[in-house]
Amino acid sequence: MLQRDSRIQLSVIVPVGPRHADLAQLHGEYRRGLDRIGRSYEIIYVLDGPDPESSEAFDRLLSDGERITVVRLTRLFGESTALMAGFEQASGETILTLPAYFQIDESEFGRLLAGLESADVVVCHRTPRAGGMLERARRNAFHGLVSWMTGMKLRDLGCSARAMRREVLQEISLYGDQHRLLPVLADRQGFRVLEIDVRQSPRDRFEGSYRTREYAHRFLDIFAVFFLVRFTKKPLRFFGMVGASLLCIGTALVVYLVVDRLFFDVGLANRPALLLSSLLVVLGLQLFALGLLGELIIFTHAGDLKDYQVDRIIEFPVSEKLP
Repeated sequence: MLQRDSRIQLSVIVPVGPRHADLAQLHGEYRRGLDRIGRSYEIIYVLDGPDPESSEAFDRLLSDGERITVVRLTRLFGESTALMAGFEQASGETILTLPAYFQIDESEFGRLLAGLESADVVVCHRTPRAGGMLERARRNAFHGLVSWMTGMKLRDLGCSARAMRREVLQEISLYGDQHRLLPVLADRQGFRVLEIDVRQSPRDRFEGSYRTREYAHRFLDIFAVFFLVRFTKKPLRFFGMVGASLLCIGTALVVYLVVDRLFFDVGLANRPALLLSSLLVVLGLQLFALGLLGELIIFTHAGDLKDYQVDRIIEFPVSEKLP
């Protein structure tokens, strides 16, 4: 098991994937910003997959005497996995995640960490935000959908600069592309989430373009988190609601066909509606049964599940001599 260094107050985790800036320049800027804070810190770079260019850059930093930790993953696993791999090596009680490219001004690191005095997770809203009208419309639509599905009003989930207490990543296991929705998962676990306005780095520019597949992936991620946030502990409410709706529609259609046959002498043969109504009834029953099965699984493992966080415990002082 990794021995934690109690002298380290802040652990900085930087996942390095296919998109990254000049690593030597990035490290220099990050180090200048961290030196201003006045805390002992460590910087952990997680190289997500083989990348000879990035490996050479890290080797040069190490040979120059830079005190960094480099974690190399065997293949491309994704940013969520890279963050968790970096967290396993972290020693600090405070975790700061930063992207491998410029997003926020280095002078904002202190404000980001100061927000932890009143919250467990602090996320950034870059301002003034660059981008044209189409880009702003895309961002507003994405965050509006997240707000509607999760109830959280966040404005910049694309910013990877986040500060959090160590307990957050101890309670939340990230996988896939869930790193973007980490604040939503943290809020579900009872952690306090705070969003602050920070200055955007003047070098924060994305020159590429988003493909249709990327939008589809983001939508599926939102739906997955929506299900995790709302129905993880109560699957019957989701599957039961959908199943009951399909069952009612199918039953109503069956009743209509039966009445049509008995009182209006309309044949049932060669009627697609009969097949559709039967399919809806069967599908509705299956979804309802799936919800019941999920409830049984949750009930069986209820003793091992924990979906709350204790903020503090206040006890009444007991005197040594009781009357």
